[in-house]
Amino acid sequence: MNTTEYLETVLNELKEGSLLISNEQTENLVEAILSAKKVFVAGAGRSGFMLKSFAMRMMHMGIDAYVVGETVTANFEKEDLLIIGTGSGETKGLISIAEKAKSIGGKVIAVTIFPESTIGRLADSAIKLPGSPKDKTNSDFQTIQPMGSLFEQLMLLTLDSVILKYMEVRNLDSNTMYGKHANLE
Repeated sequence: MNTTEYLETVLNELKEGSLLISNEQTENLVEAILSAKKVFVAGAGRSGFMLKSFAMRMMHMGIDAYVVGETVTANFEKEDLLIIGTGSGETKGLISIAEKAKSIGGKVIAVTIFPESTIGRLADSAIKLPGSPKDKTNSDFQTIQPMGSLFEQLMLLTLDSVILKYMEVRNLDSNTMYGKHANLE
C-alpha cells in the first residue's frame, strides 16, 4: 500500500469505529460537563495529549478546565468532574487519581476500550471506544494501526463532537470562542 491508501484505510477505520460509540454515553458526558463546577482531565502518553486538546477547547468555551499534573491546576472538589482517558483502564497513576477524585466525592467519567477495567469500574460512567490491536473483546472490528492509535484518534474526534454538542446547548460559536483564544503568541 502507498501512504494515501493507508490514509484511506485509517479514515475508513475511524468511520467504522465511530458507529460503535454510544450516543447515550457521550450525551452523559455533555450533561456531566454542564453540571460540573470545574472539569479536570487526566491521561498518559498520547491519550493525555488528546485530553489536553479537549481541556483547551473547554477553556475556549469558558469552562473552568484543568489538566491534572500541570502547575496551574486547581484543587478538585465535590462538585467537579474528572475525565480520564485510558485505553487499558489499568494505568497505575490514573487509578490513583480516580480513587482520589472518588474519595473527595467528585464525578469520574472514563473514556476507555475496557469499561470493565479498574478505572472503568471506579468511574461513575464510561464511554467505550474501539481501538487497539490489544482489544480482544467480542468484536470483528480490527485496526491496521499500531498500538493505541485508533483509540487515541477516536477519543479526540469523540471529544470534539462533545464540544460541538456543548456549543449547541450553550449557543456558542467559533467567533465567540476566539475571544478566549491565546493572544500572547
